[in-house]
Amino acid sequence: MQLLLFGHQSSLLSLWLMHWPILMKMLAALLLLVPLSNAIEINVKGSERQCEYQPTLQPRPHSVSILEFGAIGDGKTLNTLAFQNAIFYLKSFADKGGAQLYVPAGKWLTGSFNLTSHLTLFLARGAVILGSQEASHWEIVEPLPSYGRGLELPGGRHRSLINGYLLHDVVVTGDNGTIDGQGSVWWEWFTSHSLNYSRPHLVEFTGSKDIVVSNLTFLNAPAFNIHPVYCSNVQVQNISVYAPPGSPYTVGLVPDSSDNVCIENCSISTGYDAIALKSGWDEYGIEYGRPSTSVHIKQVYLQSFSGSALAFGSEMSGGISNVLVEHLYIYNSNCGVEFKTTKGRGGYIKEIVISDVEMKNVETAFSATGQSGFHPDDNFDPNALPIVDLITLRNVIGSNISLAGSFTGIEESPFTSICLSNISLAVTSSATYWECSNVLGFSQLVFPEPCPDLNSSVSNSSFTCFSFLNSNAEVATL
Repeated sequence: MQLLLFGHQSSLLSLWLMHWPILMKMLAALLLLVPLSNAIEINVKGSERQCEYQPTLQPRPHSVSILEFGAIGDGKTLNTLAFQNAIFYLKSFADKGGAQLYVPAGKWLTGSFNLTSHLTLFLARGAVILGSQEASHWEIVEPLPSYGRGLELPGGRHRSLINGYLLHDVVVTGDNGTIDGQGSVWWEWFTSHSLNYSRPHLVEFTGSKDIVVSNLTFLNAPAFNIHPVYCSNVQVQNISVYAPPGSPYTVGLVPDSSDNVCIENCSISTGYDAIALKSGWDEYGIEYGRPSTSVHIKQVYLQSFSGSALAFGSEMSGGISNVLVEHLYIYNSNCGVEFKTTKGRGGYIKEIVISDVEMKNVETAFSATGQSGFHPDDNFDPNALPIVDLITLRNVIGSNISLAGSFTGIEESPFTSICLSNISLAVTSSATYWECSNVLGFSQLVFPEPCPDLNSSVSNSSFTCFSFLNSNAEVATL
């Protein structure tokens, strides 16, 4: 990743020199901002970030193999009962330092099962947990209270393949083992409108804390891959996620009404959003009132076929704030970074810093829209207006970009303090580079030059942007 950044800095310098007249126009603003920029750099470097708190994984004093519970790894035998029995047995070690469930090489077909606290689920190299393609093997559960219904259909939803409910101290890891949801049947049912309930996910933790997911490959999720909801202290590191381009609305990682989250050193390629931060849906999310906050995303490779590589919302009614994203590589994607909301959501997306980004072959580099998504029912409050404020995008280089940015806020609640700095995008289209309405912000050293609403001179807009960075350099100081 460091090599990418060195190339990034070199490319930026050459592009700035090519567009020297533009730089001269910005010189006065830049000179005024130099002291602030230096202070920002010092504070950011000295700040504490969630991904700097590496969890210490102590070996569990007890370990059993799934083989001891009659499991057969032939890819055909259903092993749901074996997983359930093994985890039930391991509950007895919760007050004795916890235990490990070891899954050796093989193909282990299973339906949904639940984890327990003080547990490590370890997948050996060559171990593949396969999700059953029988819908009846994925139970129906109640909708999440912050959503009020299934995301795709009214009523309940299918339980995820691997679940944790009100747990703590759980590790799902391995030696690059694989969890494969075999989602093709779910995608077919979804597109043919054959489902009675919303699709399941691969891994979901609800109301849990001290969770680690690492060193695994996730394939072909029916919908989401990893969904921590109402969780605290979540570490997702060194994983690969893949779903084919045509897979409908498959999403990689979804921190949802969760705090103190680290996503680091991951490679994610999905049909829709690669990473999406959420926090509840309309009146249900407003009433539940739990934000996603203190999130750190670092050194990730993202590809999104039809959605966004990094998305915020559109279900964000509990609020999303204090997010730091750095060292981000986005390629072959529909949209790079997108902020999504609409009237009736309420909530907020604010205090977001996204820095050191490289994009290649991206249709729209940046997007913020106030007209995204639909409503769970007719009981939403159309006067519940979302707030989008203090969004900083800086140190970005992009090649083969079709549209630099599309920012369309809400007339009654414009998006404010959108701060762009040190951005250079090679836009292939000769038409409009930026689209803007109902948005206010500031830009410094941005090419192509943004629309006037994002191109304020040194004024209150720029002061708000940089005073935010200066006083909240630990925006993701967690």
